Amino acid sequence: MRPLPSVTGTVAVLDRADVDTDQIIPKQFLKRIERTGYGEFLFFDWMKDPDFELHRYPGASILLAGPNFGCGSSREHAAWALEDYGFDVVIAPSFGDIFRTNAVNTGLAPIVVAPDQLAQLREAVGLLNELTVDLENLVITNTCGLRIPFELDAHTQETLVQGLDDIARTLMRGAEIDAYEATHSPPFDTRALPV
Repeated sequence: MRPLPSVTGTVAVLDRADVDTDQIIPKQFLKRIERTGYGEFLFFDWMKDPDFELHRYPGASILLAGPNFGCGSSREHAAWALEDYGFDVVIAPSFGDIFRTNAVNTGLAPIVVAPDQLAQLREAVGLLNELTVDLENLVITNTCGLRIPFELDAHTQETLVQGLDDIARTLMRGAEIDAYEATHSPPFDTRALPV
């Protein structure tokens, strides 16, 4: 994963509640095992409508969404599709629990703000479509003086800011693992198991 200490970019507004993972990436596109190439299928059914909101925000890296974003099934492809489309951050009042976990594991930042703060962000974006989401200092700002703090647990913040997946996190503990293995012999010889 790439480190994500801060994101400055344009914002897409998807003012809909309960956007589920089936709408984010429909089931017919889940046949592949790669983590890339899903962006072109993001919101596939809605994208057919020329008036769909996202058509107004080409190149946006931040998505403002409604409550309960990413509810529904547990498909991690939803987070992959959002990231592959170009989003680095999704800001919403709440997220589906499994989607939130998948987003963090993908390197997509799910930021929770209160409904009144979301309204402030929408208003600010209506005047100037650019925000900075600072994941190191846990604050959303713009050049007009907007400042909205948010919270992330320490593990999520470290994962996103440093770009750590589970393998990278394990490799950081290489010296501890080596020290343990040096002092603990296996209960049997794992090099040659009897057939």
